[in-house]
Amino acid sequence: MKEAHDLKIIDLTAQLKPGMKVYPGDPEVKITVVNTHEKHSWELRELNVGTHTGTHVDAFSHMVEDGRTLDEIPLTQFFGDAQVVDPEDVFPKGMGLFFVSKVGVELLEKILLAGPPFVGGMIDLDLERALLENGVVTYTNLVDLELLPKNRTFTFYGLPLKIKDGDGSPVRAIALTE
Repeated sequence: MKEAHDLKIIDLTAQLKPGMKVYPGDPEVKITVVNTHEKHSWELRELNVGTHTGTHVDAFSHMVEDGRTLDEIPLTQFFGDAQVVDPEDVFPKGMGLFFVSKVGVELLEKILLAGPPFVGGMIDLDLERALLENGVVTYTNLVDLELLPKNRTFTFYGLPLKIKDGDGSPVRAIALTE
């Protein structure tokens, strides 16, 4: 195993904050201070966010009726080896795929042949739906994808909150590179 000091951590997570852009119709982000050091001797905030706010993962149930929910999907599908790929690249088999430029459903067959546990980045809504229908977890609203090494394997982590019957969850998405 690599030592921590040999690895570079790339944070791919958008910051959650009031007033941030959300999908039309989704709940607005509210972060309210409930307790303060001065009054209570500790700080506490209340979060009000949708399950698809900011950088998030989509469970199959998000777009597939009777699809598996977050608590039914194995944790192994939310992390692992991954690569940034271009649509014309040969996709590596069995690892996560990330797209820095917008791609659509025309890549579905090629992606499915590669057998990734997850796909993220600049994917359009039709591709997102098709991937979820085919058992591939999707990550959206990732930031700083251009910092990832291209055509080189890195380790990705995007663990969701353990939400009962969850259709999605904000995540802290990171990539570990050498």
